Amino acid sequence: MAKRVFLIVLDSFGIGAEPDAPAFGDAGTNTLAAIAHHPNFKGEHLAELGLFNIDGVTCAQKHPSPRGCFARLREASAGKDTTIGHWEIAGLLSAEPLPVFPEGFPRELLDEFTAKTGYQVLCNKPYSGTQVIRDYGEEHMKTGALIVYTSADSVFQIAANEAVVPVEKLYEICAQARELLTGKYGVGRVIARPFVGDCADNFTRTPRRHDYSLEPPADTMLDVLQKAGKATIGVGKIGDIFAGRGIGETIRTSGNTEGMAVTLALADRDFEGLAFVNLVDFDMLYGHRRDVAGYAAAAAGFNDWLPGFLAKLGPEDLLMVTADHGCDPSYTKTTDHTREYIPYLIYGQSVRQGINLGTRYCFGTIANTVCDALDVPACLAGCSVWPEIRA
Repeated sequence: MAKRVFLIVLDSFGIGAEPDAPAFGDAGTNTLAAIAHHPNFKGEHLAELGLFNIDGVTCAQKHPSPRGCFARLREASAGKDTTIGHWEIAGLLSAEPLPVFPEGFPRELLDEFTAKTGYQVLCNKPYSGTQVIRDYGEEHMKTGALIVYTSADSVFQIAANEAVVPVEKLYEICAQARELLTGKYGVGRVIARPFVGDCADNFTRTPRRHDYSLEPPADTMLDVLQKAGKATIGVGKIGDIFAGRGIGETIRTSGNTEGMAVTLALADRDFEGLAFVNLVDFDMLYGHRRDVAGYAAAAAGFNDWLPGFLAKLGPEDLLMVTADHGCDPSYTKTTDHTREYIPYLIYGQSVRQGINLGTRYCFGTIANTVCDALDVPACLAGCSVWPEIRA
């Protein structure tokens, strides 16, 4: 039995297209392969855990004696977004994709939004988050109307300059939008996108983004663990993704660097349960922006961080490293997430070494393994691999 599990999601770190990727427009995508040969990439410590020994990973040499157990996980849910991916990691399947709005949101919904919040709307199209503030930011500052936009994901995003709409007011507006966006308009996330600057040439998004997620429709791993009296700590955007459900403590972070620092500090804390960490920069800064060099450097940063963290783990601790979907930075047909397998690396003194768990159907494999390792009975989607790996 484990005492602490550190589950780290490298947001969008896919390892190759799933069989149904063509149906999502993602044939041939492979996030890991896209960065593995870039000069910025370093992966020797990830290799030691078994990353390049996973089924189907051919972009680097296999490690002769991996220290961890490793698997390739295939998504069972109908989607490739952050919310659905994390819900499935936590043992909750989504049979239907969350709604998307490639033509923008219906006028009736925006009229309701204006009536509820008192703000008019600009844009209302799928847009790049950095480009939309350049194109509409000056008009927003002149008129006070909010920049509302979406993407290929199930999101309703609201951008506002902090000098025009204070951040706390933007958060209030997003909470009001979340109340409206249910049923057929039930997007996965409403996202506050504050920015600063006084003209298009210097508009810059700030780190005060905040997500308002759809509440999970059933219990997840987090609910199960919390009801069993275990600690549930969400680091990064985990608290937002699960709408706070089942999370005893939320620690928000500004990006990978702070997320890794917080996780390192948690290793010095005495708790019994789960630290669930999301490192968002892979996706937000590099995947969607199709920045291969930046993605490769971010992977190298995590790789270099690993030895110091592993040195802090005790005999009853487990490290699990995974992803929630892909976002191939070399795939230029879209700037969307990509439908990919995800890695599942497991390391700890109580775990056997070098066990290839093959390819497993359902990210919920993770939820059941976490609960099993913490000795908490669970009835969630997926099957635990704990009996196969425990030392």
